[in-house]
Order: sequence, then structure tokens, then C-alpha cells
Amino acid sequence: GAMSVDSITDLSDNASKLLEALQLSHPHELDPRRIPGKKKTLSLNPITWQVPRIVDRCCTHIETHGLQTVGIFRVGSSKKRVQQLREEFDQGLDVFLDEHQSVHDVAALLKEFLRDMPDSLIPRELYGAFLSTASMEGAAQLDALQLLLFLLPPCHSDTLHRLLRFLGEVARHAERSWDPEGREIPGNKMTVSNLATVFGPNILQKEKPGEKDAGALNFEDSAAIILVLQRLIEHHQVLFMVSPEMQCDVLRRLFQTDPDVIDYLLRRK
Repeated sequence: GAMSVDSITDLSDNASKLLEALQLSHPHELDPRRIPGKKKTLSLNPITWQVPRIVDRCCTHIETHGLQTVGIFRVGSSKKRVQQLREEFDQGLDVFLDEHQSVHDVAALLKEFLRDMPDSLIPRELYGAFLSTASMEGAAQLDALQLLLFLLPPCHSDTLHRLLRFLGEVARHAERSWDPEGREIPGNKMTVSNLATVFGPNILQKEKPGEKDAGALNFEDSAAIILVLQRLIEHHQVLFMVSPEMQCDVLRRLFQTDPDVIDYLLRRK
């Protein structure tokens, strides 16, 4: 029952590319503290949250059971158990991950899924553009990254945002802390830099898995990938926010080219 971009463009004879500028969610819709089951207020984004079930469930499992697990994503897992979970997801089964699953197995499954996607989470045609932002600094770098994120297809955009939000949460628990009773809570030791090193090559891929030279990155590319993913993790809340000025500009253009779409969006709002 999900609404997709394709069904909206059916409203107009001329499919508007500007519709994709509205793919990023309104801040309220990104708030993880929303009350489950509460009727959601629709913003100018008519598109259902498009995140693969395997990604969302792996992230949620680790957020619930594994944030204090030392060396998560770096400690070995059971290949047999990971393969079994992978096959169950591949078969479309409603896989339930609970405290009985090893956090390391779930972490390995998430990495495998991102590594083996037919088209990488950040599409390969944008690989060079994203890497070029590594040589930028400050606001200019963030502006360039945001514009590139706006080019991602909706499913890629939503999934990347879910992943970055998750990685930010893992990094927040990297250092040890103490509970109200003064007992030490161990840190997982996965800093933003460590997470970027682990996930960067899985998210930013120059070649398809199995292709010639796949995985054979030079030092400059490897360093750039890590730096870019660090910035994405550190600033994901700002980068995925569409400014009111940009939304108004898009709406003004749509009013001239696709008035039927404007009517549809306002009715949904």
C-alpha cells in the first residue's frame, strides 16, 4: 500500500523530475521519538519511508542489544548462522531478531547486505562526485554533500539516512561511561573514524562486487572514502534537512510546470 514517486507522476502527462526534490522527509517524520501507532502528520513528502526490512531490523537489533558490545563490526561472527539469516531474509520470511541472536552475527549480516547490493547504497555514478568533497572544508563541503544526497533515489536516500542515524548512535557509545549508581558501562570502542573505516568501502563502491579490480582501491581513494563517510555520520541530521527556502523554490517551479501535483501535495498535507 505504499505510495511511490511513480504513482504521483501519473497525475501529469509530463513526468516532473522536480518531484524527486521532495523525496527527503520533513524533520517531524524523521524524529525517532514519535509515538508508535500515532497518526502521522504528512508534510510535503508523500512518499512512504523506503528502507529494506533487513537493514532496519539489523540496526534496531544492535541499537537494542549491542551498543555496549566491544569491537562490534570487527569481531568475527558465525558464517553458518549469518548465512542462515541471509537465506531467511532472501526468502521473504518475517525474520524476528531478538536477544538470542548474536550481535556479531547481525552486524556481519548488515555489512554483507550493503557490500553485496547490485547497486551500491551511494550509486556508482556518484562515486567520483562524493569523493571530490574530501578535498573541501567547512560549510562548502557540507553544502556539496547535501546537494549530492538530494540526487539519491528515494530508497537509497531513506536507507542511507537510517544507516547513518544508526552509526551515529553506535559512535555515541564508543567510550566507557557510568550509570547513576556509579557502575562502569563499557564502551564499544567503535568511534566515527572506526565506523567509517569499516563501512566506507561497502557504501562507496567504484566497481561491482566480483568485477575486475573491485576492492583494489589506491590509498588516496581509501582515505577519501573514510573522510567522506565520517562527515556523513557526523552531520547527517543537518545534511538530510531540506530548508524551507528550497522547498518553496521547488513548489514555485512545480506550480508553473505541474499544478496538479501541487494540488495533490497540499491535499496530502
